[in-house]
Amino acid sequence: MSGQYRIFGAEVSPYSVKVRSYFRYKQIPHEWIVRGPASTAEYQKYAKLPIIPLVVSPEGDAMQDSTPIIESLEPRFPEPTIHPDDPVAAFVSALLEEFGDEWGNKWMFHYRWAREADQISGSERIAAAMTGASGDALKQAAAGIRERMVGRVWFVGSNAQTAPQIEESFRDSVAQIEKHLAGRPYLFGARPAFGDFAMWGQIYNAYTDPTPGGILRASAPKVVAWCERMLDPKAEGPFESWERLAPTLEPLLAEQVGRRFLPWSQANANAIASGAEEFSVELAGRTWTQKPQKYHAKSLKALRDKYAGAASAALDRALAKVGCLEGLRAN
Repeated sequence: MSGQYRIFGAEVSPYSVKVRSYFRYKQIPHEWIVRGPASTAEYQKYAKLPIIPLVVSPEGDAMQDSTPIIESLEPRFPEPTIHPDDPVAAFVSALLEEFGDEWGNKWMFHYRWAREADQISGSERIAAAMTGASGDALKQAAAGIRERMVGRVWFVGSNAQTAPQIEESFRDSVAQIEKHLAGRPYLFGARPAFGDFAMWGQIYNAYTDPTPGGILRASAPKVVAWCERMLDPKAEGPFESWERLAPTLEPLLAEQVGRRFLPWSQANANAIASGAEEFSVELAGRTWTQKPQKYHAKSLKALRDKYAGAASAALDRALAKVGCLEGLRAN
């Protein structure tokens, strides 16, 4: 339809629902198109890579990769802004956006394919969306997806050594976010920020799976409410200052970003630069071993470029306090 964007995606894709939530928040006219048999020909006409989401503009321009999609649309649809006025809060939002996409995806992907109940649930939902099948045909398609995806958990670094670390990181992060949301509807105040969309995409998808969904429903009612709220987010008031946000966001940044995500990011980048097939790094006192993730080196550079553009004495003090400064300054 003229004047509408088209989003090719899937409910089981954290990056797809992240972009859809942004469109809904901005009230950008759009059509949500499930990436399946009925949309294959149209999807293939525009997609340069076999990934979702794919966004096609009213002018026929195609965009892929959730973060650049949002960043390219923000100047076209500046209100309501997703960037806090407070420059420290604004950068922390960008930092959590990267953390959600790259580390939060480990939570979601690991939990979806680590246990039988989650494997069955995830594979059946993916098969239904991809094939439109039912009955025995659906079960057969789901079995193939399950076998393929369970064999790919290494892609996010999930293995016998790292699995307990991933699950601990998820539980501890959820517990801290639950505390943080006690006084606000969104991570940065009374409206969603850049960081909300990425963090939510992963946690919401985990919420739809049996095991992590059970953890959330049993222990984190405010996170569950945020998951539901972000399906169609609204600006309910202003962003908060970093001074007000810091008491409950600093522990999340220190433990998860400073002690885990940024050291992992640097080790991953080093492994890619040296051509290593595997790398090990100490994260929060434990050894983490996995194969390199090539895309993350690109997004890490983009994050460091954002830091360089936002650097100030106040930001550096805030980042140093939570052990994130050196990881953002490194080359």
